[in-house]
Amino acid sequence: MTKEELQKRTKTFAHRCVKLACSLPDNTLGKHIRGQLIRSSTSVAANYRAACVAQSKASFTAKLSIVVEEVDETKFWLEFIENENLFSAAKLASLKQEANELTSIFISARRTTQTNKKS
Repeated sequence: MTKEELQKRTKTFAHRCVKLACSLPDNTLGKHIRGQLIRSSTSVAANYRAACVAQSKASFTAKLSIVVEEVDETKFWLEFIENENLFSAAKLASLKQEANELTSIFISARRTTQTNKKS
């Protein structure tokens, strides 16, 4: 997968999460989760984009670490939405799957970068 394809994929993931967040209930919990989900999911895309223009391997690795943290936080909020019965597991399944796949991709990329840095 090219960096452009991955940039598009992370951006699409962010857009899907934002749409879900905007359809949460307009109560205290819904508003809180909405803000958190929007922040963490858009951070995945923004920080991956920043990683792609990093000045050094160290900077690239640091940005990938942020991406991993943010996608994991997004997974947390998706699970929380499900646990609170705000949306069904079926409605959340594809977003949770994408979050899992992105996590695997970025952990692998970070590991490869760290291994290459040591060589």
